[in-house]
Amino acid sequence: MAKTNYNISLKGYVGSSDFDRSTVDRELSRNDGKEVNVLIDSTGGSLATGLSISAAFKNHGKVNVHFVGLNASAATIASLGAAHISIDAGAMYLVHKCSMAFFEWGSLKSDQFATLIADCEKMKADLDKLDQNVARLYAIRCKRKPEELLDLMKVGGWLTPDEALAWGFVDEITNLAEDEAPRMSDALASAMANAGMPIPNIPIADRDKDGAFGRFLSALSSLFKNQTNSITMSEEKSTSKTYSEDEYNAINARLTEANSLVDANKKTIEERDAKIAELEAKLAKKPAEPSKQVVEDSKSCNGEATPENEVEAFVNTFNSASQLFNEV
Repeated sequence: MAKTNYNISLKGYVGSSDFDRSTVDRELSRNDGKEVNVLIDSTGGSLATGLSISAAFKNHGKVNVHFVGLNASAATIASLGAAHISIDAGAMYLVHKCSMAFFEWGSLKSDQFATLIADCEKMKADLDKLDQNVARLYAIRCKRKPEELLDLMKVGGWLTPDEALAWGFVDEITNLAEDEAPRMSDALASAMANAGMPIPNIPIADRDKDGAFGRFLSALSSLFKNQTNSITMSEEKSTSKTYSEDEYNAINARLTEANSLVDANKKTIEERDAKIAELEAKLAKKPAEPSKQVVEDSKSCNGEATPENEVEAFVNTFNSASQLFNEV
């Protein structure tokens, strides 16, 4: 089968530069009146962008959408305006109820809680309206009742290609040579967890086997293994492990190193406490009493009186005259 030439490839977060309305409008305009093939590989994003792109596909009229990888949320909504929708045999499909970011941190008074509750009730009412509108759009595509789609959205589980076809979300299942089976990555698992989406049971990408997500799974596996061993050892107390001399020496060396670190830290703490005690003792002492005596000495270092200058002579004369006047 010949490789498909896609006019538009929409991947990643719906609403980002790789999955936006401007790219769709530009390519649809270039192919006005022509058939347009669109590749979608996305776990969702902005509902507004998804609805906008769906309308653009519907207005163009000749749009074929092909799903590969993991597709959910706004990515599935974006496809609803296409004339024909296909899905790769290894891909998966997810619809769920709309969500809205919410975060509140702090201590609230009763009136503040009342305001918060009112805001939350308004948010819930808005989300209910969005869910009903999305369910109606899905129902038109699937030729089912909106209530059925709303119930499926409440479940929010991943659909296989066969299930997506049975519901009517897609028109065809393909098995093209160029389509790769979806694989889990660190970034994808983190994004899905943050969005509250279920993580499908699919293989981990080779490049991520040693990544954080791969290490996390390995750690879990090791943890369960260690727990199993621990239970076995507690039940079978006669079970023991024999260490070689090299293993014993290595363990002993590590213990010695740990003890030396403990001793060093203990010494540092003791020195710190002694210094603090010394400073506190100094602060506790009262300052010396200030001297109450004023010593006036008009004599020079050799014991002889220093001569008066003109200013001093004038002041002394003035004081003597004032004193004599007062006496009189």
